[in-house]
This record gives sequence, C-alpha cells and structure tokens, in this order.
Amino acid sequence: MKHITLTICAAAVFLFSCNNDSTKTADAKTDTTKMAEQPVAKETPPAAAAMPDSATMMKNWESYATPGDMHKMMASWSGNWDAEITMWDKPGAPPTKTTGKTVNKMVMGGRYQESSHTATMMGMPFEGHGMLAYDNAKKVFQSTWIDNMGTGMMNMSGSWDAATKSITLTGRSVDPGTLGDKDFKEVMTVIDDNTQSMAMFTNGPDGKEMKMMEIKYSRKK
Repeated sequence: MKHITLTICAAAVFLFSCNNDSTKTADAKTDTTKMAEQPVAKETPPAAAAMPDSATMMKNWESYATPGDMHKMMASWSGNWDAEITMWDKPGAPPTKTTGKTVNKMVMGGRYQESSHTATMMGMPFEGHGMLAYDNAKKVFQSTWIDNMGTGMMNMSGSWDAATKSITLTGRSVDPGTLGDKDFKEVMTVIDDNTQSMAMFTNGPDGKEMKMMEIKYSRKK
C-alpha cells in the first residue's frame, strides 16, 4: 500500500509540474484580478478597557457625588444680591442701564447653585433662572439658563481660573433677533466676598466679539 501511495503522489507531482508551465501565463493574468477581489483586511479595534471591580466603581461614584472645594466656593455666594445691569446693542452705542435682584442658594445637598433673577428689561418685567454645577469628573463648571424672554435653554461650560478668580463659560444659543444659533461667552469674576461681576460677550454686527452685557453684583447685608 505504501508503494502505491508513493506512486500516486509521484504521478500527481509530475502532472502538476507539466500543467504548471502551461498555466503560468494565465495565472499571471489573473493575479491582479484576484488581488482586487480579495477583501481588505480590517484593523482590529483596540481592546476595551477593563471594567473596574464593584468596589472601585462604588468609590468612583462616591467621589463623583461628593461636594468638594468648588462647591464650597459656590456655597459662599449664597444670599441676596443687588444687580446693576448695563447693556449694549452694538459697539460704541450708548448703553442701557437698569437694576435687578438675585437670590443664590445651594440645592441637592450643596451640589448645585440655584439662582433666581428679577429685573426690568426694555420696560418689561424680567425673570431669569440659572443652575450652576461643578462636575467632579470633568473638572469644569456647567450652567443652564432660562428666562421669560425666550422659550429655549442656554447651556454653557468652562473652567475656573484661580489667578483671576473667574469662571469663563462658553456655549451656543438662539439669537432672538435672527432665530439663528450664536456663540456666547460669559465671564463671572469674584471681586471680593461681597462683590462680583458678570460680563456677557457675543459677535457684533461686524462679526467681532463685543460685550453685550455687564452686571455688577453687591451682596445685601
């Protein structure tokens, strides 16, 4: 049986050798087509990070939910404040001035600052409501704003600068005049324990950034 097997193998090799010369040209012609038809190998995506164990996940959650130094700072702003409001329609134009009141308080166990604002704007009663958060994981401040002169919500985020004692928040919101989205920037500065300022910027008619509003806050004693 072994000899028969070897003979069959030898015959197969001989036939293959004979046929190989006659098919080289055809094979050469089809190599390019075969290569084109072969699927492109996909890169293997990186392996997903291993999930932490339950104890680590619980520790992370507790850290995320626990108010820290930024929340303590926000809590120090609680109370009643008088507001002196200055607004500009366009660069170089004379400003419009009015006054208002703000009440700040911490909610949900000292995790968020809730602010209620009342004033007179363009001869009409104005009411605004803001929420300020500090995200322990992202290390940024986040704010939301709604008022009775619109139907949308402004969302902004930014960081605290200890050197200037200020928070710079940026975001996009609807411009009531054009009904299109517009970039806004808000800079809130702590002047001292009883004085703060807020400046709001957006793009003016010439496309350049302009200050559209400035508010000076004085804590009521």
